[in-house]
Amino acid sequence: MTLEDLVRLRRARDLMDREYAEPLDVAALARVALMSPGHFSRSFRAAFGETPYSYLMTRRIERAKALLRRGDLSVTEVCLAVGCTSLGSFSSRFTELVGESPSSYRARRHDQGAAIPACVAKILTRPVRNREAQSAAPPVA
Repeated sequence: MTLEDLVRLRRARDLMDREYAEPLDVAALARVALMSPGHFSRSFRAAFGETPYSYLMTRRIERAKALLRRGDLSVTEVCLAVGCTSLGSFSSRFTELVGESPSSYRARRHDQGAAIPACVAKILTRPVRNREAQSAAPPVA
């Protein structure tokens, strides 16, 4: 992979970071990266370790967690605010990445992280896929 390819992939990833609530698909992202959809998907995964869809959903779930912590929006409103169109898919993905349902996450207290700077909180609250969490966990003796 060339440096130019990485720059174009980063441009598409930055678009996902900025426009996570917009209806983005692989074809649109591939156009931003000036690649075919298939080549873009393979290159994105090779460069960043996950598929474009997985990366986008992680961004959406990160933002959803922040909105749910505020507590002033319903789960459905949060789902739509982060760009998801199916409450069922959103809830399933949220539960997969966070380990609890959006309703449970919204209902519990979140004031223990209130004093943490936002840049640190973003790292600490980043959703982790169950497979990643299992591989990062220390072995059980």
